[in-house]
Amino acid sequence: MLEINRQQASQAESQLQELKQRSSQIQSSACTLASVVSGKFSRLLQALEMRRFQALRDIEVGKTQALAQAQEEEQRLQGHLEAMAHFDHRICDLLKQLDDRTFLQASQHLAPLGPLGPLTPPLWNEDQQLGGLKEFLSQLSVVLLDKEDPHGAPAEAADLGPIEAPGALAVVPSPVCPLRRKLWQNYRNLTFDPESANRHLYLSRQDQQVEHRREPRGLAEPGSFELWQIQCTQSFKSGRHYWEVHTSNHLVTLGVAYPDLTRHKVGPYTDNIGRGPNSWGLCVQEDSAQAWHNGEVQRLPGVPGKLLGMDLDLASGCLTFYSLEPKTQRLHTFHSIFTRPLYPVFWLLEGRTLTLCHRPGAKLPSGLQEEASGLS
Repeated sequence: MLEINRQQASQAESQLQELKQRSSQIQSSACTLASVVSGKFSRLLQALEMRRFQALRDIEVGKTQALAQAQEEEQRLQGHLEAMAHFDHRICDLLKQLDDRTFLQASQHLAPLGPLGPLTPPLWNEDQQLGGLKEFLSQLSVVLLDKEDPHGAPAEAADLGPIEAPGALAVVPSPVCPLRRKLWQNYRNLTFDPESANRHLYLSRQDQQVEHRREPRGLAEPGSFELWQIQCTQSFKSGRHYWEVHTSNHLVTLGVAYPDLTRHKVGPYTDNIGRGPNSWGLCVQEDSAQAWHNGEVQRLPGVPGKLLGMDLDLASGCLTFYSLEPKTQRLHTFHSIFTRPLYPVFWLLEGRTLTLCHRPGAKLPSGLQEEASGLS
């Protein structure tokens, strides 16, 4: 009886341990699921709000065009009515004419008006105004209903673009153009290197966002920039890589640099990205953009948007900058022979914020994982 009792006690303890483990798994799974659902609903709400704004704007544009057509048609009809009234008045005056000769001579010069012509109704189609709204809403439903992979990473949402950072609402752009979709094939999720950050730069969102503040934070790290700069943890020495950055405003510089880029101020410039032979940079100002390398500058037309992309093709020696708002367009391409690993590097003015946009499922190609994260 004692042996049986001990066996049952051991079995009960084993079942109790299994129950506790299962309860812990349920709690962890519920928290993860709640976080995923909350994030996806946030993306849905953001996407719906932006789509609502676009739909109302399209309706307003369609209404303006249709009313303009109606006004043109109204002016045509009104002009015809006035011409008919004038013609009627001339006929009445001739009928009152007592002299036959005058009547016959004047009536010969009286030409009848041309045909009125059919009415051209203004173009207004409610179904056309809705456009692809139903299809867009159907795609948004996939954001909530798609399955998750075994590791808990959110499945990719169709054409919704990169997510800025954990806890941030997704940026939902207009339909993705083929060029940007092709660039996404080499998308890399980057993080900032805290040890390289200047004292005025504050990191957040798991080192995916940096903000420039007036008050410095503590003492400078041995490897930190004296300038208002920061670089990424990852570096690349082969292959092709693409990433996107969202800026809160202009007056920022983004580029790539060799590991030996000086941390100290050299010359009169506030940053050293592109000022020497070891870096290449794009300086985005309020009224223009400038491409810098080896101290030489090339001024670019137009002002880029706040969402920017960088495509680094080490095999062909090309570094291309893109502006992604309101449409994808190439800003500038550097051509060079890159001989050492390149780090993404950034400079930002006081009050500015930079966010490294992350795309679900983006990862380094096989063989480059250690290379991109372990170089220093």
